[in-house]
Amino acid sequence: MQQVLTRKLEGFEDLSDDDRRALDGLAPRIRQIGAHVDLVREGDEPEHVHLILDGLACRYKVLPNGKRQIMALLVPGDFCDLNVFILDQMDHNIGTISACHVVDIPRRAIEEITQAHPQITRAFWWCGLVDEAVLREWLVNLGGRAPEQRIAHLLCELLVRLDAVGKVTNDSYPFPFTQVELADAMGLSAVHVHRTLRELRELGLITLKRRVLTIHDVEQLKSFCGFTPNYLHLKNTRWGARRSQPWLNQLRES
Repeated sequence: MQQVLTRKLEGFEDLSDDDRRALDGLAPRIRQIGAHVDLVREGDEPEHVHLILDGLACRYKVLPNGKRQIMALLVPGDFCDLNVFILDQMDHNIGTISACHVVDIPRRAIEEITQAHPQITRAFWWCGLVDEAVLREWLVNLGGRAPEQRIAHLLCELLVRLDAVGKVTNDSYPFPFTQVELADAMGLSAVHVHRTLRELRELGLITLKRRVLTIHDVEQLKSFCGFTPNYLHLKNTRWGARRSQPWLNQLRES
């Protein structure tokens, strides 16, 4: 289970055996958290970096009228704000969607591993950049795509992100979301989400059964919503080609 972080980071950088051992040491104690539990709340003073090892979580804010907006989904291998120690207090909530296995990593452990392992440091940089890229894509999703395309795009994104950490089997993956949670993430009503999922099923693109989503034709679903995984910047996976980085090669040889 601890290896999901290593697998995710190796989607960005090639890690040594020493790097992998160091990453395994970041997860000495694993907490089991139930579904719909806040890991940290808006206004809290952050103490640890939370790492999701299993399950799904989200970032969200609650408006004064009680409406919730989900701003990001967190999958296994994701940090809940790697540089959270910079903040005096949290400006949003992080809560579980399904039951999760979570590790609380002290600031000192993050500082020590980044000082001793430059490849891990670069992979952490990629994590932060990809988080920002995902947020940009979500903004495009909410502002520029039709409702049925928004949901199809999210399904494609989850396929790629979960596949990168070994959580996809035959284009099927866990899908614990309620229609209300999808509505809160996609800026839609629950009724609209229900109708859109039904349309995608009737088109033969997906099946949703016992909280497992199966995509029957990945390329057709990607075409349907205009999905391209380039914003996820994965290189060592089936979704991305190895990047040419002359500057990195020079740094390794120096």
